Amino acid sequence: MPVIKRFPQYRLVINERDHNPPHFHVRMNDGREVSVKIDGMEIIHGRVAAREIADALKWARENRLFLMEKFEELQQ
Repeated sequence: MPVIKRFPQYRLVINERDHNPPHFHVRMNDGREVSVKIDGMEIIHGRVAAREIADALKWARENRLFLMEKFEELQQ
């Protein structure tokens, strides 16, 4: 699972050969994790408040095209 971006309290990853819809995971340093849909930036699985990962969501919105390309690349 390639780490796409590191933040002080969590890291953003995209798993290889993962399921649709295109999404990324935010893995907290304390072990919690959420899945976030790339199109719409909605949390689709997990229990982390959006305010806790605000920096990751902001970065992901600004880099949505890159994330979509990386997701597609890792599914092959």
